[in-house]
Amino acid sequence: MLADILGIARVPVDSHFFDDLGADSMLMARFCARIRKRADLPSVTIKDVYQHPTVRRLALAVGNAAPTAAEPSASTRTADPIATSSLEYILCGTLQLLAVVAYACVAAVVLSAGYDWISAGSGSTDIYLRSVGFGSAAIVGMGTVPILAKWLLIGRWKPQQIRVWSLAYVRFWIVRTLVRSNPLALLFVGSPLYVLYLRALGARIGRDVAILSQNVPVCTDLLTIGDGTVVRKDSLFPCYRAHAGLIHIGPVTLGRDVVVCEASVVDIDTSLGDGAQLGHASSLHPGQAVPDGERWHGSPAQRTEVDYRVVEPAGCGTLRRTVYTVVQLLKVAAVYMPVAIGGVGVLVTEDPRLTRLLDSGSLTFTSWRFYLGALTASLMLLLGAVLVGLLLVVTVPRLLNLAIEPDRTYPLYGFHYSVNRAIARLTNIKFFPYLFGDSSYVVHYLRWLGYDLSHVEQTGSNFGMQFKHDNPHLCSVGRGTMVADGLSIINADFSSTSFRMSRTWIGPHSFLGNRIAYPPQGRTGDNCLIATKAMVPMEGQLRVGVGLLGSPSFEIARSVERDHSFDHLRSGEEFRRRLRAKNRYNLRTLALALAVRWIYVFGIMLVTTVAATLYDRVGTEAVAAEILVVPLFTITYFILVERGVARFRPLRPQFCSIYHPYFWWHERYWKLMIPDAVVRMFSGTPFKNIVSRLLGVRLGKRIFDDGCFIPEKTLVSIGDGCTLNAESVIQSHSQEDGAFKSDRTAIGAGCTLGIGAFVLYGVTVGDGAVLGPASFLMKGEEVPAGARWEGNPAREMRDDGQKPGGCEAAAHPRTGCSGEAA
Repeated sequence: MLADILGIARVPVDSHFFDDLGADSMLMARFCARIRKRADLPSVTIKDVYQHPTVRRLALAVGNAAPTAAEPSASTRTADPIATSSLEYILCGTLQLLAVVAYACVAAVVLSAGYDWISAGSGSTDIYLRSVGFGSAAIVGMGTVPILAKWLLIGRWKPQQIRVWSLAYVRFWIVRTLVRSNPLALLFVGSPLYVLYLRALGARIGRDVAILSQNVPVCTDLLTIGDGTVVRKDSLFPCYRAHAGLIHIGPVTLGRDVVVCEASVVDIDTSLGDGAQLGHASSLHPGQAVPDGERWHGSPAQRTEVDYRVVEPAGCGTLRRTVYTVVQLLKVAAVYMPVAIGGVGVLVTEDPRLTRLLDSGSLTFTSWRFYLGALTASLMLLLGAVLVGLLLVVTVPRLLNLAIEPDRTYPLYGFHYSVNRAIARLTNIKFFPYLFGDSSYVVHYLRWLGYDLSHVEQTGSNFGMQFKHDNPHLCSVGRGTMVADGLSIINADFSSTSFRMSRTWIGPHSFLGNRIAYPPQGRTGDNCLIATKAMVPMEGQLRVGVGLLGSPSFEIARSVERDHSFDHLRSGEEFRRRLRAKNRYNLRTLALALAVRWIYVFGIMLVTTVAATLYDRVGTEAVAAEILVVPLFTITYFILVERGVARFRPLRPQFCSIYHPYFWWHERYWKLMIPDAVVRMFSGTPFKNIVSRLLGVRLGKRIFDDGCFIPEKTLVSIGDGCTLNAESVIQSHSQEDGAFKSDRTAIGAGCTLGIGAFVLYGVTVGDGAVLGPASFLMKGEEVPAGARWEGNPAREMRDDGQKPGGCEAAAHPRTGCSGEAA
């Protein structure tokens, strides 16, 4: 079987799959899939292959395991998706649209009244004071509306199941949207005010709790958090999940003094006992309960001896928390809101030229001079914002950083905590990584921010477009290292009362895949490959010259023969020639990206100008129309841009060097594709499916998409009735060192992708299959129809939680027990 897959005549039983036979993970995933189809052979996972990389060793390891059936047994089959009618689907979308229109009308009335009142002020001082008053009222309103909507439409959340597209789901969606989109909630994350907001929504949260994740929980009555617990950034604990056409709502319980680390997923019906810990890049699956005082990590989580409580507590009393909260409210009411609201009033009332411009009698929309003026104004606005923003992010954080001393413990909610948050927010503005990423110019930008890149070895693709950090002045990346999208460099360790900043060092000549959370205690050195979603180890010897896969991670080959096929392009005169050509191409891409944003700003300016012109005639209706037209224009414009850059043709599978012109074009495609934040506006509605189809995804009927990210849309097909959870990803490409690969991905009908699940390219998922939360389905895998796969890397699971057959028993999702069978 292996010889047939590798296309060779004979496979010696002691030949190494990767070193001797030249296999790669894609081919070995197909090998595992073919074995699973044989009724007379035991199941083999990709982890088994990496741990026993010869036929002899693999046979010895799995030879005594029970054979698998060609078709999944009844015990492993998942429930059929709940059927919904076209009428329900259309009615749900109609009600959601009406809810949005009603919200826009109410917002228009409030904004119009506030603008008129502020504009009536005499002089800048009076306008400022009125802006503070209106801003204070707006703060109260924005904080109160989601709370009132939750209690009026839902009452108390209870463990239940809600059928998607039903009337009950519409109420769920309205509350979920209001709770998660509240700008104040996002602004106050990491402060005592955020905890008060969740308590007002019904969450039972104890004293001295710190929640640093911007992923706002929805079904808050089922969230219980004990005293002294800390939930770090990028963690997911929504208290609901979508499965087979149903919204499952269930409890999440975190005891006293619990630590939930970065980028972890806590699904429903889970708990952590007092003093328990959950490591970074880990997940708790339904039914898992971490006993008091135990430390768990991995996906699904299992016991570990690693201590994730690495910073000692500090004094952080009620007075400190109260003062910090009051100062935050004053900043928002006296600075942010007046600038956002009153600034327009100051311009209109104090600048006579702008007053004349907005006079309906002086505007001629049929005059070319008007459009030329708008184009010029929008260009100046864009370039001015870029230049001022760039100057701001490279200067102010450097001055603020003088107040931060590395490896020193500071209490929360004080001066140093405010400085740390300001540095993180200013240096993580997404526009500049988008602009400079996937090019040679990102290296200069990172150095301006404060990164230590040693004597950088320019590759033309050192960093992608999505990366973040806690403090750029404490980030060190070795020479020749390449990073894909989604890297989160963790510089801050938190307890519920304190934090400490530390330098995070990533070794030279390494490659980091997608969605990596790298802690300051990471134990990787030179020439390491960290696979997508892999957990970076924090204990043991320093890993050098190896690859790491999975959560918890295990060692694999650093590279395979196929990835070395382009090594001749990475050195010498040919490399320098191609790098120069890539830089010229990327510079044109950067200019094109700015032009796309320029035209977008021009369009928004036209819509705003028309609304301002009509405001004197029709009043509030003009503001409501603007609120509705802006997102409609945004989605239409970026759909045309993404499809246009691909010439309205589907992508094709590729295998090429990063120094091949096709890859440069694909980087341009990434840069010009529709922003994910725009698509997420439609999550949980039938309109998300319309947008996905317009972008080229081959979709079946009545897909429930709660926020799935799909980069290469035209390479993906999804069957009828699938359920895609929030933060799930279907990625049809990978970049490993100097090689780029892409292939098609097929998701069958009735499948479910769990919260935070990640599907790589070349994958086939059978009808009715389920991929668990935070799972990573590797490239080339074939998931049988009706099967349930979980883990990182994902593997088939029985209803009792065990992996069928194979040489390793998976961690039991309900007890956490793990072991080996050989």
